[in-house]
Amino acid sequence: MTPATPLPPLRDELDLLPGPALPDGQPSWTLHDPVRNLFFQIDWASFEILQRWRLRWPGVIARRIQAETTLRAEPDDVEAMHRFLAQHELLQPAALTAAELAEQRQRRRAGWSQWLLHNYLFFRVPLLRPDRWLTRWTPRLAFLYGPAFRWLTLAALLAGMWGVSRSWDAFTATLVDMLSWEGLAAYGLTLAAVKTLHEFGHGVTAKRYGCRVPTMGVAFLVLWPVAYTDTNEVWKLTRRDQRLKVAAAGIATELTIAVWAMLAWVWLPDGPLRAMAFLLATTTWVSTVLINASPFMRFDGYFLLSDFLQMPNLHARAFALARWDLRERLFALGEPAPEHFPAARRRGLILFAWATWIYRLVLFLGIAALVYHFFIKALGIFLFLVEIVWFIARPLWSEIGAWRQRGAAIGGSRRARWSALLLILIVLGAFAPWPVPVRGSGLLQAREQWPLHAPEASRLASPPPTEGHALQAHEDAFMLDTPSLAASAAQSQARSLQLARQSAAAGFDPELRRDWQVLRERQAEAQAQQVAVDSEAARYRLEAPGAGRLRDRDPDLRQGDWLGRRELLGRVVSAGPLQVVAYVPEDALPRLRAGQTARFIADGGAGPDLDLRVRSIDQDATRVLQEAVLSAPAGGDVQVRASQNLLYPERPVYRVMLDVESADPPAQARQHSWRGRVSIHGDWEAPGARLLRTAASVFWREAGF
Repeated sequence: MTPATPLPPLRDELDLLPGPALPDGQPSWTLHDPVRNLFFQIDWASFEILQRWRLRWPGVIARRIQAETTLRAEPDDVEAMHRFLAQHELLQPAALTAAELAEQRQRRRAGWSQWLLHNYLFFRVPLLRPDRWLTRWTPRLAFLYGPAFRWLTLAALLAGMWGVSRSWDAFTATLVDMLSWEGLAAYGLTLAAVKTLHEFGHGVTAKRYGCRVPTMGVAFLVLWPVAYTDTNEVWKLTRRDQRLKVAAAGIATELTIAVWAMLAWVWLPDGPLRAMAFLLATTTWVSTVLINASPFMRFDGYFLLSDFLQMPNLHARAFALARWDLRERLFALGEPAPEHFPAARRRGLILFAWATWIYRLVLFLGIAALVYHFFIKALGIFLFLVEIVWFIARPLWSEIGAWRQRGAAIGGSRRARWSALLLILIVLGAFAPWPVPVRGSGLLQAREQWPLHAPEASRLASPPPTEGHALQAHEDAFMLDTPSLAASAAQSQARSLQLARQSAAAGFDPELRRDWQVLRERQAEAQAQQVAVDSEAARYRLEAPGAGRLRDRDPDLRQGDWLGRRELLGRVVSAGPLQVVAYVPEDALPRLRAGQTARFIADGGAGPDLDLRVRSIDQDATRVLQEAVLSAPAGGDVQVRASQNLLYPERPVYRVMLDVESADPPAQARQHSWRGRVSIHGDWEAPGARLLRTAASVFWREAGF
């Protein structure tokens, strides 16, 4: 506008309502657009401008404000108000200039890509118009807001907690039993029902204070459905405590449901009703704490925090402050802050903005990962790309654009030169090689050792040797037997004896003499059967394959005990050289080669610390983990899944064999197997290059190339 152009009139249907006092003590008002059901909070100076808007000229309005109030208004303030009203389409369209109409049209005609991005991240689908129903039922539900119901709920909470504490084992067992596909489906249905009651809690509370509730429905957050209720009219309320009660009504509803459901679980007998009570008692408070109470998304927690701090548009204002703080820290431009706050609140808002950015990025990437793994991979990849563009590339590009606008000031800033130098050092540090060791868990043991397993289910026939007993090569260590083997041996001996007697009597019995050749064949068969029985019996005589000492023998093992198939009875450990077995991830292989040095530190600090050298590296990934103590459930690093008594690594890992370099390792190192940390001095690596290589390999693998 030019100074000679009058101000366009306001739309006739706009409402101006009194609002609560602002944190600095000045009064506020709420400007309501009933067509779009939007509310705008304005301060005292803006109210005085709007009150005199009919005067039509910025200079006249500013002079009247200075003459009639204690405010110091300038024509530029009136022009700023005009731009605000035009931007939010609060002026009569017929009075707008062609340029202003073109600007509005341009904003409405956003590109299809921007529309897709915005509506992919968040869009609403209204399902109900509950205002008439809420008007009829709200008076009948007034008892829920009375002190009697609050005291009853508190008593139910105490009784329920007491009952659950007395039946804690049954409660936790029910939780484990619900971890199935049927249980997850029940959780989903329960969560949908609870969220519906959550939204009705907002609606009923808003209706109690005279607000209209036009719609309820489902909003999609990165294609993830969440229920919503349109309670924008709470901005009509002049009392801040009433707005806080409306915002907290959903959380209060869910927690109330959880309290009464917990009490019901205590008193109900086993059956469908008790299972439903359990679902309500567990689903409601968890979903409330993790979702609705979070201030990082525009859910109940955000509005509660916004009203508590008396800061409408909290996210936008905190983001603007964080961007200003970033520019000042990097370039020291000396620009004024977007808003003035006390130092403590300003720091808190800046930290809140960064926490919100990080939370949203992690949340949306997590949702994309769920879509990728459980639904359509192509859609998951698309979601990843969109979120990288929306949450990283787009804000960075926008901020770089702001830096370009301040190019002259940044170029003359000494702080900017230091920031550029720091950035260069960070990039060089990320892509310069660093001596980063390859770490993992390892098992110290003798290079030569032989486990002794029971071949089949059997019984210990002789007293077992003691722990540490010295054995010579091929010396018997454990003698086992089985009823089937004993029966086969007795049957073979009886048959051999019978055939021998018949053969001896053949010279006196003509009939036996005639069948003498058949008897000879039967004797040969009996001898072969006896050899087979002796060979089978040898399997149950466990010998020491080499000289050493017996280790890891079960101290409770006694003669006559029954053993399971492939049960470990002990290990014959050689007195020769020691070695360490370790497992490394696939991405560490390019940095490892035979001959590199390493260090072993036993867990707990009670075992030996030894110098090592890499002897060999497996060329193929380990399919079955033999060293169970190195698995994550046992305290190691290798993530595994158990199946049929075998451990299968979840991710590709490669076995590395390391020799002990210490000339005289401690005696304790030869007495036991020790688990510890292995640090291999591999080739130097650039952290940034490793990150890029890992990302590229994941993309290449998942893309199917």
